[in-house]
Amino acid sequence: MKKQRPVNLDLTTIELPAAGKASILHRVTGVAMFFALVFVIWAWATSLGSEADFQMVKDVLNGPFGYVVALGTLSALSFHLLGGIRHVIMDMGYWEELHSGNLSANIAIGGWIVLTVVLGVILW
Repeated sequence: MKKQRPVNLDLTTIELPAAGKASILHRVTGVAMFFALVFVIWAWATSLGSEADFQMVKDVLNGPFGYVVALGTLSALSFHLLGGIRHVIMDMGYWEELHSGNLSANIAIGGWIVLTVVLGVILW
């Protein structure tokens, strides 16, 4: 028995609401922070080797690569924190409706962009 239902396989035609985008971003930033730990563990382990290794890690962290890694990690952390707070509030029964859920997602995404710009200026 074949089900008669529409099938849309062209993913470029699907427009996610803001709440869907925020949910996906929350997952992506969690994964990004996990992979940022690889760099943090490398820097920590290498810097404990010798004074020359410490100086090399310090030079890497003070260079453009260190800036990008630090800003990316702090950006991921800021959105993951904002998204996590949003999810906790939703777990308490608020912002579950379509309009309020999308509004809270837009606020979280907007706050994330503002925080990333502010952190970028502070780190520069």
